[in-house]
Amino acid sequence: MIIDSHQHAFWQGRDDAGLVADMDLQGIDLAWLLTWEIPPFPQYADATSWAKALNPARVRPDGTHPGILLDDLLIAHRNFPGRFLLGYCPDPAKPNASELFEAACEMHGVRVCGEWKFRMPFDDPRCIELFRAAGRRKAPVVLHLDVPYLPPDGGSYMSAWYGGTIANLERAMESCPDTIFVGHAPGFWREISADADTTVDQYPQGPIVRGGQIERLFEKFPNLSADLSANSALVALKRDTGFSREFLQRFDDRLLFARDYYGGNLQELLCTLDLSDQTLQKILSGNALRLVPPTQGR
Repeated sequence: MIIDSHQHAFWQGRDDAGLVADMDLQGIDLAWLLTWEIPPFPQYADATSWAKALNPARVRPDGTHPGILLDDLLIAHRNFPGRFLLGYCPDPAKPNASELFEAACEMHGVRVCGEWKFRMPFDDPRCIELFRAAGRRKAPVVLHLDVPYLPPDGGSYMSAWYGGTIANLERAMESCPDTIFVGHAPGFWREISADADTTVDQYPQGPIVRGGQIERLFEKFPNLSADLSANSALVALKRDTGFSREFLQRFDDRLLFARDYYGGNLQELLCTLDLSDQTLQKILSGNALRLVPPTQGR
């Protein structure tokens, strides 16, 4: 069994039928469908660069786009029963965000809080409230981390930052010990190497320096996992395949097969790493099933 634990509907030029066709082609049985809310605020203006990847039927009257909405996930879920597990993450800046999330769990069977992708620090009190609500529901929180600055000297401000830094993530996890967090995106995966604080690249290349922040946080926080989605994880794993094989086997109970896009690039890479059958089974589906066990009905 293969579970794609990071996917979206009506995204990157495909409707729900197109996504299912791709899943069938890649032998994927189930996908976690995640929202991505884009608030209508000036600090999100550059998100319009994603317009051609998003559903044109959802564009706002002012020309901005609200992102990937729960509405579209519900359509896909109804059209293809048994192929999707629902995620939802409301904007934490809304005064009723945690109530919205819990209502979605009750009304629509939402099982994952994600994708969290907002321009505020993870440890903002409004985020902590939402994360704790997810913890009460035993819903993993899928986090997008893109740092506001790149090293070594503070670098240039990144307009597309989300979450703050690894330090903000650590404080959030300390505040929410009963919540499962799933790390994702360039700001997270660059921390696989201990030299992350000395490179200006968003997607660093070259051999891994052992002792990176991801290893440290995995060892410190039993409530931290990570998904292997998108170019951020793929580039990180390709940097040093010897290290990556060891890393995947060492933390095989924390890592989730995930794509974010389409195609079989991740499967192809995993097949080259000579992983044990046990490790592959955990990554491909076992960990996802443990974090979100199957239920009857929805």
